[in-house]
Amino acid sequence: MLRVLRVGLHVGFAVLLGVGLIRVLLSEPSLGRRLIAVVLTLLLAALYLAGTLAEKRHAAGRAPSTVRWAKWWLGGVVLLWIVLLYLHADFSWLAFPLFFLHLHILGQRHSLIAVGLLTAAVVAAGGYHSGSLALPQILGPLVGAIFAVIMGMAYRALYTEGVNQRLALDELRATRAALAAEQHRAGTLAERTRLAREIHDTLAQGLSSIVLVSRSASAALESGDTAAAAERLETIGETAAENLAEARDFVADLSSAGDGARSLAGRLRRLCTSTERAAAAAGHGFEVVFRQDGSATALPTEVSAALWRAAQSGLANVAAHAHAKHAVISLGYLPDAVTLDIFDDGSGMDTGEIPAKPRADGTGYGLVGLRERLDLLAGSLEIESAPGEGTVLAVRIPLTTEESSL
Repeated sequence: MLRVLRVGLHVGFAVLLGVGLIRVLLSEPSLGRRLIAVVLTLLLAALYLAGTLAEKRHAAGRAPSTVRWAKWWLGGVVLLWIVLLYLHADFSWLAFPLFFLHLHILGQRHSLIAVGLLTAAVVAAGGYHSGSLALPQILGPLVGAIFAVIMGMAYRALYTEGVNQRLALDELRATRAALAAEQHRAGTLAERTRLAREIHDTLAQGLSSIVLVSRSASAALESGDTAAAAERLETIGETAAENLAEARDFVADLSSAGDGARSLAGRLRRLCTSTERAAAAAGHGFEVVFRQDGSATALPTEVSAALWRAAQSGLANVAAHAHAKHAVISLGYLPDAVTLDIFDDGSGMDTGEIPAKPRADGTGYGLVGLRERLDLLAGSLEIESAPGEGTVLAVRIPLTTEESSL
């Protein structure tokens, strides 16, 4: 809309200038005055065109600011117009587009003064060329000036609104870009956290078990017990194979608990067996028992995965730190939740020393990662323990009505 108004202003100036020149050529008997009118008209047209082209180049970003010389340009245009107005009254119509130019280039107070002076010049020229001054010669320019001021103010309001909208749009774009960058950063951090959690629960646990069993195998070889060493090497191979399968599922972005809740109990039983075997091979064996309370129901994949990882992490901590003789995994199905409890009769610990975040050496991530995983499912993790009294790790994940009825 603003572009149309500005183009209309420039076209109107050119048309009125041409009409004035034609009227001079048709009505002026003096050849000299006609030549002067033609030269001045061409000069005014060239000056006006140069200014509008420079302003357009600046608006397109291809030229420096026009603010410094815009007023001088406007002064030259007005000066040439006044000379033409002195030659012939038909150039009076150019006052109308000149009103808009003053309202656009000058400040509000100065532009109103300039419009008043231009109006007075048109009235004076009318009286000079006609030899008398009638009421229409006064009212015509005055009404035109008032209309131009109203239109100029409306244009200024539209222009200001356009600038504000452009600024708001730029701010909105910047906000969207910042939001997209923040979402990307948050997504990256979430993915890193997920990868760290998955690596800890799969590869790190398996490699830790392999290290412990390999040390036990080395000790057996040093003592000459080749049968025990062979058994422990076989345990290492089985553990490595299990971790390889976990790694392949992880790389393929497949849930290791994707078989559903009905196979979760079987997997937990196999986990108990493999944990017993690995602990015995490492030289500090303990008994691990699995039990199930309630009737098994189909669980969402992410819930089964969380329970599986909790069991892995819990038994790994028992094997590494508890020095227990017995451990129990209890899987419970409730009407509105599923639970997983891990008991051991080990050395226990002070729950106040459980880290809230991973330590600087990279340890302590198991429980932190487990809490993060459970938070995603609105689950809870509670740890009850005391030095010398064993440990209870209790996981609870609520189920929606739809999930519990599957």
